[in-house]
Amino acid sequence: MCGIFGYLGSKNSIKACLTGLKLLEYRGYDSAGIAAIKKGRLIQFKASGKIKALEKKINMKDLKLNLAIGHTRWATHGPAIEKNAHPHLDEKNSVAIVHNGIIENYNILKKSFKLKQTKFRSETDSEVIAQLFSINYKNDLVLATIETLKQLKGSLAIVAIHKDHPNEIIAAKRESPLAIGYDDKKTEFIISSDPNAFSGRNLNVIFLKNDEIAHIKNGDITVIDLKNNKILKTPQKLNSKNLTFSKKGFDHYLLKEIFDQPITVQKAFIDRLTENDEIEFENFNLDKKFLKSIDNIIITACGTSYHASLIAKTFLQEKAKIFISSEIASEMRFKNLIFTKNTLVIAISQSGETADTVAALKTAKENNAKTLAIVNVQNSTISRMCDSSIFLKAGLEVSVCSTKAFSSQITVLYLFAIYLARLKNMKKKESTSFLNELKTIPRKIKKTLKDFDLIHEKAKKYSQYENFFFLGRNLMYPTAMEAALKLKEISYLNANAYPAGEMKHGPLALIDSKLIVIAFCANKKTYDKMLSNLMEAKARNAQILAFATKKSYGIEDIADDVIWLEETSDELAIFPSTVASQLFAYFIAKIRKTDIDHPRNLAKTVTVE
Repeated sequence: MCGIFGYLGSKNSIKACLTGLKLLEYRGYDSAGIAAIKKGRLIQFKASGKIKALEKKINMKDLKLNLAIGHTRWATHGPAIEKNAHPHLDEKNSVAIVHNGIIENYNILKKSFKLKQTKFRSETDSEVIAQLFSINYKNDLVLATIETLKQLKGSLAIVAIHKDHPNEIIAAKRESPLAIGYDDKKTEFIISSDPNAFSGRNLNVIFLKNDEIAHIKNGDITVIDLKNNKILKTPQKLNSKNLTFSKKGFDHYLLKEIFDQPITVQKAFIDRLTENDEIEFENFNLDKKFLKSIDNIIITACGTSYHASLIAKTFLQEKAKIFISSEIASEMRFKNLIFTKNTLVIAISQSGETADTVAALKTAKENNAKTLAIVNVQNSTISRMCDSSIFLKAGLEVSVCSTKAFSSQITVLYLFAIYLARLKNMKKKESTSFLNELKTIPRKIKKTLKDFDLIHEKAKKYSQYENFFFLGRNLMYPTAMEAALKLKEISYLNANAYPAGEMKHGPLALIDSKLIVIAFCANKKTYDKMLSNLMEAKARNAQILAFATKKSYGIEDIADDVIWLEETSDELAIFPSTVASQLFAYFIAKIRKTDIDHPRNLAKTVTVE
């Protein structure tokens, strides 16, 4: 969470920071700010709300400066008001910092002898860094940073500038991600919490590790550790010249990304299937001998990725015939899970930076488990931590609410399940049959998207209601969970998901004519049971909207409305069901006039625990 951007170079640094912050706004949009050095003094601009509010406050006249740092905030400590916006300055207005993370001992530091007399301007934990840095500063930026880091506990990515060093930037990292890019001639240096902000550039990029400090000065970059030892970093070439942020004519990024799915699902499998229907993952580093010996798999993830893990768990367990558990990453580190020498831990994350998933991975590493990343972003923290990675190839997902990443995750996880099951004696005829049907999914998603107007019509009808139950059984239950999450994320409505058979064990008490039941009925194995569960809801005056396949029987007699989907196998029914529910949530949010791409209180990349 929070977006950090720093620029030192030949171009207008304020403009560069504004551009960079716009590319990072999905990481937080509670407030924003920029600091720079002008004629030996720090200047800053802050605004609550989105980047456009900050932009209105900046008059570019006489601001052609070569150095600036910027920040877009997702609030943790202190409300989303201007005084809590970053950058934060020390009491003497000599140093400015931007910070992503949480300083766990900030309150202790504020009351310490060093800072007891300091007058703080904000309610944030981050301001402690600026005040501490100022006290530790003795004409040397690096030594001040080292001393400050030693006194801070928690997670942090920090970028700092000092009024007495108009051509220098300091950056440091612990747990929170930070990348530094520079051109071949070293005329421009860019620091960012996310390489997405390097869009449109061809850069050499280094990724800082924990407690590494980067000092940019005199057209060069030096990286050191907390003992002031130099560290040799090998840059990676990152060509983002063709990476663009565009809605391509759609009203919102979310809608564009929903419509991307026929292509992104195909990209997730197309180059990984040989003519003989063998599965080959590029740069796959897990040994086949180990894979054959796996006796249990732990899948860990958060949010939408966790819902993907639940689907993968069922499918993997059935096909590979081994025990699978799915763990919410924020809970996994507090459990006493069983790890063996033949345990595989799979970490799922769109960004590859999710702090809770990173923490869960550390637990796996401490227990010597082999690890596999299912991520969308190359060079992300999780991909670098794991023994091997399979990338989604979904392309940039801008909207905070995840859509195409979810369907790509399912596709990749299904491929891995078949790959593993084949190593464990799954018959090729069975795998080929499944893969052939998987190849039809992009076409079936396209057909679902063609029902745009029908789904819009149903959304209009149900947008006036405040409470929704999403019901499903078997694989349709995590599908219902994901659909409920989409609705609550972008429309702010009360949407809860339940296994349909559990309604009679308590939730039926909430049903009346004001509650809408959204039923996912595309699973043949559980279809008859679903009809019975819906009858129980109907008998208590619930209104029912069903998502069902075109050959379903009896559902029209029970549901008030039906959205008809393409016929598929139970395992693949999640694709049309999910896409239809994404459109349903989108239209309700649009009718209710919410901020669809930037829903309140949320951020795209969750880098704090």
